[in-house]
Amino acid sequence: MNASSLVFTPYTIKGLSLKNRLIMAPLFVGYADREGAVTPLVIDHYREMAASGVSLVVVENASVDPSGSGSPYILRVDHDRYISGLAELAGIIHDQGALAFLQLNHAGRYAYPQERFAPSPVKTGKIVPREMSLEEIRKVVQAFADGARRVKEAGFDGVEIHGGTGYLIVQFLSPRTNRRQDAYGGSLENRMRFPLEVVDAVLGAVGGEYPVGYRFLADEWLPDGLHPQGTIPLAGELEKRGLAYLSVTAGTYDSFALPKYVEAERSEGYMAHFAGEIKASLAATPVVAAGRIQSPSTAEKILGEGQADLVGLARVLFADPLWPRKAQGEVSDPIVPCEPACSLCNKRVGKAKPAFCSQWDKGRREAFLERIGEKEDGRESKQAERGGWKDEK
Repeated sequence: MNASSLVFTPYTIKGLSLKNRLIMAPLFVGYADREGAVTPLVIDHYREMAASGVSLVVVENASVDPSGSGSPYILRVDHDRYISGLAELAGIIHDQGALAFLQLNHAGRYAYPQERFAPSPVKTGKIVPREMSLEEIRKVVQAFADGARRVKEAGFDGVEIHGGTGYLIVQFLSPRTNRRQDAYGGSLENRMRFPLEVVDAVLGAVGGEYPVGYRFLADEWLPDGLHPQGTIPLAGELEKRGLAYLSVTAGTYDSFALPKYVEAERSEGYMAHFAGEIKASLAATPVVAAGRIQSPSTAEKILGEGQADLVGLARVLFADPLWPRKAQGEVSDPIVPCEPACSLCNKRVGKAKPAFCSQWDKGRREAFLERIGEKEDGRESKQAERGGWKDEK
């Protein structure tokens, strides 16, 4: 890219100086141990991600309470014993020249435990979660605050609240999953109560000057779901609280398998228009666009057209950790794309297996599997050699 590229111009969020407009958006890879602790695999993964050339790494969602863990191999921040491992992780990211945030989450009805709670008893698969009591709501709000405090104590530059993908915060916001008759349900104002209580509690725990970002669901991508007219009011309330950024996303686990979403998800920059719509509703809060931004030219276009201030790379960075350096011309090899029809990484974490990418070369895939003590799956290997994982009937 040329010297006037917007992608590689500096940017400032909440007093933090970013060396360019590229950030690593959170991507769950399942490298923690069964206790939710940082492992050598986690450290090596984020060392590579931070060395990629992005300005900021947002570490994948960490559970604020065991009741909300989405996987047995998810990072946890629900106890002070996790601070030392997280401090090592933050230090590794800093050593590679990137800033470090960590995302906080509670999965609600999508949690891993069989006994789950949610705003309302809406069936999820074969499980019907029980409705949260007011005391449980209070405890989860406090858990987000306590988790944010630990993230700050561990030396991270900021924290991100996960308000996307259909997890607990979205479950309160959406009338599809929130059928409560109390102060947390019914009107949009009431349904926004829990998300805003979480944000206020986190801000109170870390202090107003500490950067707090928010993974923002613009649209559930469902006919009867939330759409921008129902989420823009929340964006306005978040702006009033001075958040560092809104990282805009769309779709939930209820919509990911729908043909309309599957078709759209294979297109480059498929969520950028949602970022643009949310950004247009805000006065000053920075907006991050994400969603299969495969090429530097697409990133440049998104920034140039004012759809976003920053570009988030997740699976495309996992597929090619040299993406930013190749885009800047530091490495001459072509960018290795994330295969649009591939779902290997998602398939593996869905089975509680550590993720790897079908686009990695054979030597790297074999070395990774040897490291985790797993024999190569014949079907995975065959699909990888074809260039990506595609479900076969």
